[in-house]
Amino acid sequence: MIPDFKNEAPTDFSDEKNQNAMLQAIKKAKNEYGREYELVIDGKKVKSDDKFASINPSNPDEVVGYAFSANREITERAIRAASKSFEEWKLVSPGIRARYLFKAAALMRKRKAELTAAIVLENGKNWVEADGDVAEAIDFLDYYAIRALQLAERQPLARIKGEDNELYYIPLGVGVVISPWNFPLAILTGMTVGPLVMGNSIVLKPASNTPVVAAKFMEIMEEAGVPDGVINLVYGSGSDIGHYLVSHPGIRFINFTGSREVGLYIVEEGNKIREGQKWIKRISAEMGGKNAIIIDSEAEVDSAVACVIASAFGYQGQKCSACSRAIIDEKIYDYTVQQLVEKTKAIRIGPAEDRENFMGPLIDQAALDKFLKYVEIGNSEGRILCGGSRLNKSGYYVEPTIFEGIEPRARLAQEEIFGPLLSLIKVKDFDQALDVANDTEYGLTGSVYSNNWSKLEKSRRDFHVGNLYFNRKSTSALVGVHPFGGYNMSGTGAKAGGNDYLLLFSQAKAVSEEL
Repeated sequence: MIPDFKNEAPTDFSDEKNQNAMLQAIKKAKNEYGREYELVIDGKKVKSDDKFASINPSNPDEVVGYAFSANREITERAIRAASKSFEEWKLVSPGIRARYLFKAAALMRKRKAELTAAIVLENGKNWVEADGDVAEAIDFLDYYAIRALQLAERQPLARIKGEDNELYYIPLGVGVVISPWNFPLAILTGMTVGPLVMGNSIVLKPASNTPVVAAKFMEIMEEAGVPDGVINLVYGSGSDIGHYLVSHPGIRFINFTGSREVGLYIVEEGNKIREGQKWIKRISAEMGGKNAIIIDSEAEVDSAVACVIASAFGYQGQKCSACSRAIIDEKIYDYTVQQLVEKTKAIRIGPAEDRENFMGPLIDQAALDKFLKYVEIGNSEGRILCGGSRLNKSGYYVEPTIFEGIEPRARLAQEEIFGPLLSLIKVKDFDQALDVANDTEYGLTGSVYSNNWSKLEKSRRDFHVGNLYFNRKSTSALVGVHPFGGYNMSGTGAKAGGNDYLLLFSQAKAVSEEL
């Protein structure tokens, strides 16, 4: 009997017991600072001639760990190991493959505080955001295991006399998973175990900012008993081993989450046919957004303001679903802006390990420099209402920033920034608000705040995003509840945490037998 899916509950950090568990986990994680993390190929730990430091963005003087970088020769070994393991892994029954995922989910639950602490220190997420990252990873394991079991059942076909007909799903082969740093456990887990549970083998290249979290994921999958070579972990730069993986003729599919620039390169490069390649590579790419929240004249403004702040400044605006444009009806504009600025100025900023801080640091110096560059652009395109500066602290801290007077086609209204920068756009009515919201090359998430049912229905039809929310924030999609993925330059249409996601990493085979 296939179990029902249930989302992992968030940890209640108002409970003193949970607070103490987190403090102990953070202390333990700091005691492991400076540890080396090897590559994993065919189940064996591998060192290379080069390694790099992973630092705590809340305090760059702290080295969370060192990871070894793969070169092309090591990467080729990983591809061969995955190819060899595929021949046996594809024969493992879906029920057994699902069992590995269920076991890994149970292990993550046991190690939840440890994983949350690792994300806090290496990624700069506050306690609640980091805990949500772990919970989402657990959800992906459980959900994809259940979905794989459903797909393994006899598929409904029309019946004809004299034939027995069957359709079932078979794996593709060896795939590359290139995961991002902003959800270092959740997205990495979902991108890896979805293809895995369908019988594919994986070469996993996590983001270089968060190798320690990736190593902990690998430990859990090994402890769950996943056979050697089914997942092979390689760290390294996208320009070197990333290119090698994407262009390799032995790779059957590529699963990518990251920037538009890199995603479009992967789509172009991955679709080239190389000598010895028998297939057209499947490419799934999730590439970000320029998400808008519309606040209509008939909205509950105070509720909308709270959710705009959560969407724009939660995890420092470093979510592909983050709100970066608030499109506000002129009739309620002044009060809404006054409330937004007042509440933004009250946000507490500091080290992610301090539970009281809502905002932590940006991920690294490059992110900080990019943010400050866009502040300069904003000063030429609009008027700053609050924020705009780097904080005088040792980490990569900046102020949450709001600009008004931004034109819909301005750079601040069109380009993904990936930082706590919100642009305000005043509109005369709801129709103009929808036109402005759709006037970007992206189409990932959006929210509409209104108590007018007809306006919500118009948005349902005309707001062109993959995830549309009414009277709630634009972030925090739940696995199995809000299948996640967008249109246009936001991606290739994959819906992570949805019913059809696993079909991207399988192919349907129909068999007919005359009776």
